[in-house]
Amino acid sequence: MSEDDEGKTEDRDAILVQGYAKTRKSLIARLDNWEDQRTWDEFYQTYWRLIYSVAVKAGLRQDEAFDCVQETILSIAKQSKKKLYDPEQGSFKTWLMNMTRWRINDQFRKRKKDTAMITGELENDRKTAVIDRVEDPNGDVLSRLWNVEWKKNVADAALSRVKAQVSPKQYQIFDCYVIKQWDAKRVQDQLNVSMAQVYLAKHRVGAVLKRELAKLEDEEDGD
Repeated sequence: MSEDDEGKTEDRDAILVQGYAKTRKSLIARLDNWEDQRTWDEFYQTYWRLIYSVAVKAGLRQDEAFDCVQETILSIAKQSKKKLYDPEQGSFKTWLMNMTRWRINDQFRKRKKDTAMITGELENDRKTAVIDRVEDPNGDVLSRLWNVEWKKNVADAALSRVKAQVSPKQYQIFDCYVIKQWDAKRVQDQLNVSMAQVYLAKHRVGAVLKRELAKLEDEEDGD
């Protein structure tokens, strides 16, 4: 990766961090009078990137995507108080996708309304085409995006939870040996650890990761 590419990646990551913090703070403030705020904070941390990534790839700008994240989770929080999600009607994965789809559509409608007074009919037609693709009755476009991003999000969310349960050193060893796929000797030399520590970290952290993946995958099935 070139220095320019690294710089662009750092800038993008900085924007995501700022957007995450701002959206989280605003969301928690709006949840202030509701019970179990900690649970919603955990929900946000688990699913915000999934919702954000799908929203961006569906055609929203970054600011619109962060608005979509907040409105999706707020809508879910309000619905959950009425217990409108019924596992008997389908998986959590599909339910969350539909909740996200509606909020993405809201953002496109808002954009269309905001730009109608500024742009011509050609621009409006282009925006409408984007909305039509997202609102496709078969849900093919968004469903494909959702399935890809869901798998990535499950892996990332599980790793994030693992970090909170193991020592930084063990996670670093696991990251280098299993995720980055360094050979054991390189891990040993670079991190100044024994071969036994390398294999122990692989076993212990791997077991925690497997457990967290199972929990998240249960949610996909609505368990």
